[in-house]
Amino acid sequence: MRLNGVAIEDTFAEAFAMWGARVVITARSERWAMEAARKMTGMATSVIGCGVEADIEGPVACADTPDGRVGVSVLLFAPNREGIRKRLVDRVGQCVLTCPTTACFDGLAAGEDVALVGGTLRFFGDGYQGAKRVDGSRYNRIPVMDGEFLVAHSFHITRSVGGGNFLLLGETQESALAAAERAVMAIDGMAGVIMPFPGGIVRSGSKVGSHYKGLMASTNEAYCPTLRGRVNTALPANVGAVYEVVLDGLNVAVVEQAMAVGIRAACGPGVVAVTAGNYGGKLGPYHMHLHRILGGGGGDGEDDGDEGEAGAVAP
Repeated sequence: MRLNGVAIEDTFAEAFAMWGARVVITARSERWAMEAARKMTGMATSVIGCGVEADIEGPVACADTPDGRVGVSVLLFAPNREGIRKRLVDRVGQCVLTCPTTACFDGLAAGEDVALVGGTLRFFGDGYQGAKRVDGSRYNRIPVMDGEFLVAHSFHITRSVGGGNFLLLGETQESALAAAERAVMAIDGMAGVIMPFPGGIVRSGSKVGSHYKGLMASTNEAYCPTLRGRVNTALPANVGAVYEVVLDGLNVAVVEQAMAVGIRAACGPGVVAVTAGNYGGKLGPYHMHLHRILGGGGGDGEDDGDEGEAGAVAP
């Protein structure tokens, strides 16, 4: 398969089962809602070293927020239920509760389970906290120095997908980066999906394991151009740089759709080929075949395993 003259390898991205949540942050102004969202999604690129993968999903209009104020939506993903519960409490407590004028709401209408967020953070009120119900939903009111912090008592958490990916093989660093930037721009703002790495782009693609004891992941030497001639390389002679785009989403369909949109946008001058990262199909239950995705514009991923609490091991 070729797209705009770029070879699309007949391979698949191997993605992992995750648990996800959507947090809607509101504030007196867009500035403060975004400040809280940026802090909340800091150091959240990969579960390998961060324990969570998170990013800003996008702005939320006043008409669509529970309190009628300007809002920002954040998506978070972790390998298991306890992981997402802990990260929600930690990050809402440290990054949203602390931010001037904010309130925090559950952005999912349903899910397979819940995380007590306001129900845990309320104890910061030291006995002065309150509670209220609005339209059947319970909220906690925590006294703070500029008034009250209103936060949903519990947040829905849902089975999700992490580690959808594609790799862009470019003739030069400049052409590969330009292609990756086009992909990110095309995907940015799509509902239900995030790209957790810096600017949505990864230069340090990894493989499972290492010859150093204790490391669960290490550099993917087959795609490092400076190692050509020293390793069993996967790179053609005319490839000078590789960038990877990694995606997490609330379901398989949205991740595959985003992959298709990004790949189509990336294919252009200076791009030699597009491929994807996988581990032989043995680690992640979701196998997102590039030819099928591009032929049908996305859809349900092939699931070869359990959808339960699997842990992602590589970006």
